[in-house]
Amino acid sequence: MKLVPLGDRVVLKQLVAEETTKSGIVLPGQSKEKPQQAEVMAVGPGGMVDGKEVKMEVKVGDKVIYSKYSGTEVKLDDEELIVVKQNDILAVIEN
Repeated sequence: MKLVPLGDRVVLKQLVAEETTKSGIVLPGQSKEKPQQAEVMAVGPGGMVDGKEVKMEVKVGDKVIYSKYSGTEVKLDDEELIVVKQNDILAVIEN
């Protein structure tokens, strides 16, 4: 199945939280809070949203930071995704 967002919505896949000890041992999933970092899986078309022209500024594959309490969690084909509005995305992570 494929999830296609409408309007100014973006589908995100949360990045896995890994915690590393001082000696370099990786402890996956030990974080108390979910990270607000995610990868963009799908992007809506933008266009007219609430009477305003919206240009989509993120693209599939971007790594982003999104607002803590935003979006709707969706489970699709055993994969947990989050659907957010573009204005809930705070920043794009660049290497």
